Amino acid sequence: MTIQLSRRTALSAAMGALVVAVRGPDALAQGTAAQAAPISPLPPPGQLASYIAVHADGTATAFFGKIDGGQGLDVAVAQIVAEELDLPADRVKVVMGDTARTVNQGGASNASGVSQGAVPLRNAAAEARLLLLEMAAARLGVPPDALRVSDGTISVAAQPDRRVTYGELIGDRRLDAEVKWNGRYGNDLNVEGRARTKPIADYKVVGTAAPRRDIADKAFARHDYVTDIRLPGMLHARMIRPPVAGAKPTAVDESSVSAIPNARVVWKDGFLAVAAPREWDAIRAAEVLKVDWSATPPPFPEQAAIYDHIRNAPVTKRGVPMQQGDAAAAIAGAARVISAEYEWPFHSHSSMGPGCALADVRPEGVRVWTGSQKPHAVRDGVAKFLGVPPETVHTVWVTGPGSYGRNDAGDTPFDAVFLSRELGKPVRVQYMRHEGHGWDTKSPASVQRVRAGLDEQGRVTGIEFSSKAFSRTNIATSEADPRDSLASQSMGGGLNPQDTYLFPGDFVPTEPYAFPARTMAWETIPPLLDRASPLRTSHLRDPLGPELIFAAESFVDELAAATGADPVEFRLRHLREERDIAILRAITEKAGWQPRPAGPRNTTGEIARGRGVSLARRDGTVVGLVAEVEVNRGTGAIRIKRMVVGQDCGLIINPDGLRRCVENAVIYGTSRALHEEVTFDRNNVTSVDWNTYPILDITEAPEVVEVVLINRPDIRPTGAGEPAVRTAGAAIANAVFDATGARLRRGPFTAERVKAALAGA
Repeated sequence: MTIQLSRRTALSAAMGALVVAVRGPDALAQGTAAQAAPISPLPPPGQLASYIAVHADGTATAFFGKIDGGQGLDVAVAQIVAEELDLPADRVKVVMGDTARTVNQGGASNASGVSQGAVPLRNAAAEARLLLLEMAAARLGVPPDALRVSDGTISVAAQPDRRVTYGELIGDRRLDAEVKWNGRYGNDLNVEGRARTKPIADYKVVGTAAPRRDIADKAFARHDYVTDIRLPGMLHARMIRPPVAGAKPTAVDESSVSAIPNARVVWKDGFLAVAAPREWDAIRAAEVLKVDWSATPPPFPEQAAIYDHIRNAPVTKRGVPMQQGDAAAAIAGAARVISAEYEWPFHSHSSMGPGCALADVRPEGVRVWTGSQKPHAVRDGVAKFLGVPPETVHTVWVTGPGSYGRNDAGDTPFDAVFLSRELGKPVRVQYMRHEGHGWDTKSPASVQRVRAGLDEQGRVTGIEFSSKAFSRTNIATSEADPRDSLASQSMGGGLNPQDTYLFPGDFVPTEPYAFPARTMAWETIPPLLDRASPLRTSHLRDPLGPELIFAAESFVDELAAATGADPVEFRLRHLREERDIAILRAITEKAGWQPRPAGPRNTTGEIARGRGVSLARRDGTVVGLVAEVEVNRGTGAIRIKRMVVGQDCGLIINPDGLRRCVENAVIYGTSRALHEEVTFDRNNVTSVDWNTYPILDITEAPEVVEVVLINRPDIRPTGAGEPAVRTAGAAIANAVFDATGARLRRGPFTAERVKAALAGA
């Protein structure tokens, strides 16, 4: 049966009260979604109970409107809440990303989980403690300041035998109290009560190494991922994508799948899918369905010409977020001018599993299970897509295969709800591997131009940096607008232009150097295809950071080499801020850095060895990296022998979790620097699996990664999940120059590019 639908039919439905599952993914039986049950209205942001619950058994629950993408954020939040409640961290449970149970805090984004997301939870926990103290004071007949709290037990300081537990005070009643809400949803949401939060000097839980909670269940296959969720009577669906990007079906032969039991086809404009009760049947139907496609001119240039395309493309927007002094005049009057260009390719999210979502659209309400890192945005986007009130949509976040930015997990909910509405059953959409690589959003390809002037003493007189690239957000960073989905675009919508310039400084490197004159500029160019495209761009972990810092820190190294200076000494000469200096000194001391000019010392032998350094900032966090490498002159292969990475992100909540997070970030950045590059021909993306889009494997990982953390209790946490990603490319490229004298100015640093650079050195 083929269903063809009008846009009006597809995007409108009359819906009433919501019927939902009240349990989060942590409470699901493996592989089975909870049955529908009525719920209360959405959590009001001005109520204390929307953030904290204290239970009769002496435990507590924190309701956190973000999600954990794999970095152990839930543990850090539990520690912060436990600290304010004077409870052990293991007695605080964290519920995340359920739109019926948590207030919209913006999901995961911008390394904001602790730096912003934990702030209202901390304030709410402090307020809850104050309320419990006041309840205990009334019961024990003493003023609150005569009481002490330890492990959830409140006692009279002068008479410790007079005590009462949290559980005895509260039972399972709600903490019915109002808190002052700042009126903002998302990352900036905050609440405050009467209570003052605990002084850092009194911390007992924050700053300790609390263990992660998910490892055992994941290791022993007890953990439910979004791909495991099932509903009775549901259908499995597969999407069908065009062989030429931008093409649409002109004819669909339904009889070609008639031999597959209960296979169904849904076709609306460019949206084409098959569904069946058995997943394997859906896969088979997608493979054998006969489709005629519209004749569409190839939308893409040859890949070999992509950087010339960027250089020559018209500019849609430009900005100069940083201009200090007259850099052009300073360079023109310099004794020596150094210039270079750096090129960076499209990158794929390449999550370990393709996107998946399960939707159940009924007249009484909508339920969606998703691995998106912004479940509240999914709720709002789905509501707009179906034309229903947001309060009739319940979205539950369930662990996915990893999501750092807007990946294909953001498209599957729209496919699933559309299919569920039209087929009248719950529908589970699972992308195939070729879609996960081929049709996820990409980080933009770019060209960076840098030039600087040096005086007679080798000091920088002025520097100019310009980045020209595809926009970083052809697709929004959240799913709140359905126009940013493949489903909407396939059904006739184009790209939804984004106001990506609210933070224009993000488009240039956040370098720490005190150059006397500096101009930092950026330009964006039109997309290659103005609708559903496998090369549409959106945020990938540390948006724009790897390419900008690769260029900026490689160029600083080029300036040091041009003056015959040691790369670290040259940087220190131009640093002024104590935090930057401290990180650079900490990592080089740990690495045993011996001052000398960069460049090869022994040009004979097959294996060349070198070291490189990079330094960067990101949203208040300071990071630095020393990389030690071996380069095989014959094969061009780079081997990372050792990395020493340092990070100062203010107050450390969980040093063990932070150390692993930083280590992960630098290894991920290494993968992007050494291997990752989206390939494409004139028609479509061709890097569609792990062979055509390789990532760093375990045999290529750095042999040693040492993490240096600087704790600054006087500075609020400033974000830990993304900053170290941006340090890898430049440190490795600088180490290759130190080993061989060859400069790498295009990523990734494949063996072929290394050999070409060696030939031209």
